[in-house]
Amino acid sequence: MVPIHDDNPVSITPWITRGLIVANIFFFLIELSLSADQLQGFLYNWAFVPCQLFEVCSTALPPSEFPEAVTLITSQFLHGGFGHIIGNMLYLFIFGNNIEDCLGHFKFLIFYIACGVLAALTQGIFAPDSIIPTLGASGAIAGVLGAYVIRFPRTKVTLLLPIVLFFFRVRLPAFFFLGFWFVMQFLYGVASLDATANMGSDGGVAYWAHAGGFIFGIILGPILGLFSSSRR
Repeated sequence: MVPIHDDNPVSITPWITRGLIVANIFFFLIELSLSADQLQGFLYNWAFVPCQLFEVCSTALPPSEFPEAVTLITSQFLHGGFGHIIGNMLYLFIFGNNIEDCLGHFKFLIFYIACGVLAALTQGIFAPDSIIPTLGASGAIAGVLGAYVIRFPRTKVTLLLPIVLFFFRVRLPAFFFLGFWFVMQFLYGVASLDATANMGSDGGVAYWAHAGGFIFGIILGPILGLFSSSRR
């Protein structure tokens, strides 16, 4: 199911949401400009590598110019391919503006970055010896989804549902769609615990980052004033 629209207008111009989308696209274009060898060094320098943070790497890795803790933030602006960034930016575009409307520009930025950091740490805790760079905005965006589902649980979300060769439009409450999304991330995360790969068996998807980001979004949103605005 692919979200394409939500029935939830905003009362502000979501400058932070738009700025985050532009920043992610900008750094993705930098990635595209690099050769394969340059890209590997770039990712090990700027993406989050759990074993480097916890200092338990079993093999020598390309050196990083910065403390690994810095990559908990920088990794949020890197992506592994066109599908990765398009999917993430679509979710951020649809759901981010409403949370920014509730929290305000500055607090939304703090919320977004904090959710991304905590999501990456969650993935690292479940795979501390991983040598695979963890990257992408999905952990931070999962936090946005967590905040959205408790703030606007009954808001209808329009989705494209692929069936065989056709796409059908369906409208579901946010609670159902995003709740289903979280349950799937959690179940995939549990399944990945039995995998021998460092980040799971399904193409290196950091499912625990998704689940962790979602939960921390539910926690941090109210703390930062998610329900204090007059929005209905």
